[in-house]
Order: sequence, then structure tokens, then C-alpha cells
Amino acid sequence: MKLYDTLSGKKVDFTPLDGHTVRMYVCGVTPYDTTHVGHAMTYLTFDVLNRYCQYLGWRVKYVQNVTDIDDDILKRANRDRDRWDTLGDRHTRRLVEDLSALGVLWPNHFPKASEEIEQIIELTTSLVERGFAYPSGSNVYFRTRADEDYGALGKYTREQMIALSAERGANPDDPNKEDPLDFILWQGTQPGEPAWESPWGAGRPGWHIECSAMATRYLGPQIDIHGGGSDLIYPHHESEIAQSQHACGAEPFSQVWMHIGMVRYQGEKMSKSLGNLVLARDVLRIHTPDALRLYLHSHHYRDSWNYRDTGPAEFEGVASLLKEAARLDSRHGYDFEAAGFRARFLEALDDDLDTPKAINCLKELASEIITHTGEGDNVRGAQAQLREMAGILGVQGVR
Repeated sequence: MKLYDTLSGKKVDFTPLDGHTVRMYVCGVTPYDTTHVGHAMTYLTFDVLNRYCQYLGWRVKYVQNVTDIDDDILKRANRDRDRWDTLGDRHTRRLVEDLSALGVLWPNHFPKASEEIEQIIELTTSLVERGFAYPSGSNVYFRTRADEDYGALGKYTREQMIALSAERGANPDDPNKEDPLDFILWQGTQPGEPAWESPWGAGRPGWHIECSAMATRYLGPQIDIHGGGSDLIYPHHESEIAQSQHACGAEPFSQVWMHIGMVRYQGEKMSKSLGNLVLARDVLRIHTPDALRLYLHSHHYRDSWNYRDTGPAEFEGVASLLKEAARLDSRHGYDFEAAGFRARFLEALDDDLDTPKAINCLKELASEIITHTGEGDNVRGAQAQLREMAGILGVQGVR
């Protein structure tokens, strides 16, 4: 199997580091305004990868976090006059309900950042002791100039990184920083915010260190696949690499970095900040989970694309076709052989999870099964292949 690695900028041959267990970490939601179809695209993509890795015979240890404490959720809780933890719990439950309705295989670990403070403090302490972080004011910052590879993932210039960090919540002009690109590992307590005790005083963790702490706690200092939306490449994943490798003294932190293209709606990126969200549960009130899955997977995961309200409806027919083909009563004539379809299907997934090609293989096989059944042929073997292949894409109606 080949996967596209953002860091190297090319497709790479993938096998787990230990040859047996795929250690996969996927950045989860900040739990408010869940679950929009951009979320669904991300987690269904890694659901397919999880299923396919298991199909190939590997064990998968999958961690997906919940960023339940950061600037954004505190701002939303304050706006809505809600408790940050109550808000987070409510939308986390919605996420679980929505992804369960879509039939995802649940991660082995689903940690909340607010419950990982001990590990966060441990990593931050390691960075301070090694000279890669420094306390200043009431905060602790990562010293980016100490990492000569900082910026390698996003491939932006220093000026671009400064501008992007300002757009994405950081303050390059913070007088406590040694460098505008330095980022917060521990933030001193602010009025009205939750706080935990630490060696640097009461406060809360920075965003980036949360994921490093959870990934290393549950998967170890080196992992196989780290994923998330392409909007996380910088600064989030860039910063994760730097702090994880220097805190743990092992590299690479992840051997493959996978990023999902942005889902747009009505010409703009679908996002909570813009408020142009299409919620998965609203779509599922009208359409089957299989239709939504197939519509999302009809786009390659790395592509940015425009969601259309009519899209899921266009794939109800495909879902029905697969279901009909899987459930037909086979005849007893000539044995219809489906090995060629299976080979093409697996070849598509081996090529950086080319789900659009894989879906086309499923459609062709289903049509052939229906035709051969009409001609009195034995399609039992082909139906078993169809169920197996569709199952890798998480299609539920063929069971």
C-alpha cells in the first residue's frame, strides 16, 4: 500500500514500524457545532484506512482525541453563557451518535485533553529541561529556533508562518516570546477560565501539546500514521512534530502524515467560524448512511471539493444497487468469477486510498452480479466478494 506523506511530499510504501501493529492518531474535534460533513469526511476516511489495514492482516491501534479545552471552546462557552465542560460533553455525545449512525469502527482510545493534564505537564517539563522550552511571564513557550527543521511539514516561509499563526489564534507580538513563532505549551490562568496546578503555576495547556501528550501516552514516542484536516498542517501538526520529537528524543514522530482536503459549501470552506455548516445528522434524516458514505468517498480524500445538497441523493441508487446485488438468490449454473474486480478494487485502495475508483469497481461488480443472476449463473462467490469489498468502505446495506 502506498500513502501520500505530506512531509516528504510524495506517495510512500507503507508498512507499520514493527511490521504488525498500525499505530494511528487522528486529531479529533473541538466539541461544538458537531458533526458537520467535513468532520464526517475526515473520520470516514480514517475509518476506511482502519478497515483496510485490518483486512491486510495488521492490527490497528487507533486513537482519536477530543480537544475539549482550548481557546475556541472557551470563547463559544462564554458566548452561549454555558459551562465549557457541559458544552463539550453535549457535542461529544452528538459526534459519537453521528459517527455511530455512519457505522464507523470506534477508536481504541478516545481521550479528552482535559483528562490528560499529567502527561501534558510531563512532556512540557521534558522540553524545558532539554532547553527546547522556556517559562516567561505566566506561560511556557516552545523555542522554535532550537529546532532547525521547524517549518518542514508546511513548507511555508518564515514570514508566511508568522502571518498564518496570527490568523489561527497565536499572537506573534506577544512580548513574553523570544521569537514570534514560539508557541504556548502552558498558559497561565485567566479570569473565568478553568485551571490546573503545574510547576509554572495554575493554568491550562496549549493546543498543540495536548495532541502530543495523548499520542505518546497511548501509542508511544513513534507512530505510523498521523492524520487530520489539511487546515491542521500549520501550525498544529508542524508544532506537534517539533515538541514530540524533542520531548521524547525519538524521530520521526510519525512515519506518515495524512491530510484531508477541505470540504467547501456554496463556494467557501465549510467551517464553524463561518457558520456554513451541513450537519451529518440533518443529512441522515433524509438519506441513508450508505448514500452519504458513498457520496463522500466518491471524492479522493486529498482533494478539496464542493459539497452539494443533491449529492447524497445521487448515491441512493448506488447504495440500492449494491444491496440488491448482495441479496439476490443465486442460481446454479455457470460460476461467475469476480476475482478481477477484487484485484482492481484492492489496487485502487493500495494507491493512496483511491476510493472513487474503488466505488466504480463495486458498481461494476454489482451490475454484473445482477446480469449473471438473470442468466441463471451461480453468483454466490461474487456476492461474497462484493460484501467483503463493500465492507472495507463501511457500506452497511450489503450485510
